[in-house]
Amino acid sequence: MKRLFLVAVVMMVSLFSIPAKAQLNVNVNIGSQPLWGPTGYDHVDYYYLPDVESYYYVPQKQFVYLNGNEWVFANSLPSRYGNYDLYNGYKVVINSPKPYLNFRNDKVKYAKYKGNKGQFVIRDSRDRKYYVVKGHPHGMPPGQAKKIYGKGNNGKGHGNDKGHGNGKEKH
Repeated sequence: MKRLFLVAVVMMVSLFSIPAKAQLNVNVNIGSQPLWGPTGYDHVDYYYLPDVESYYYVPQKQFVYLNGNEWVFANSLPSRYGNYDLYNGYKVVINSPKPYLNFRNDKVKYAKYKGNKGQFVIRDSRDRKYYVVKGHPHGMPPGQAKKIYGKGNNGKGHGNDKGHGNGKEKH
């Protein structure tokens, strides 16, 4: 009888300790994403831009593109892409370190997205969680948005994410 009780106690203790070990670390960087970024992502490290075969590094707000055989990090795309419309171009979210080192694979894998239009962008979103993005038409300071929208609904908005996606990024 003592042994059965001891087994039951050990099982109960181990069951209660599982949730403590299974914590999930979620990194949210919505406020760092550009207005031309696609909606639907709470965290983004990089966007791959298939139309110009370049990347955008969200944390540093820099484009990453090939110049000859070297990867360049810059605040804007080179002049050869002067007519490229960031709001209309398709963006592929990549959450891995230094994806440009995998460029040959990405170029082939995401070639099917070249010329695709109509991706909903943050600027046109009515989802309240994007109101913290600098320059958003419904924008407000991040602390204000968190105070108003961050409680009770986990920061999730209840709006319509439809947008037309025209316009150009200004540098």
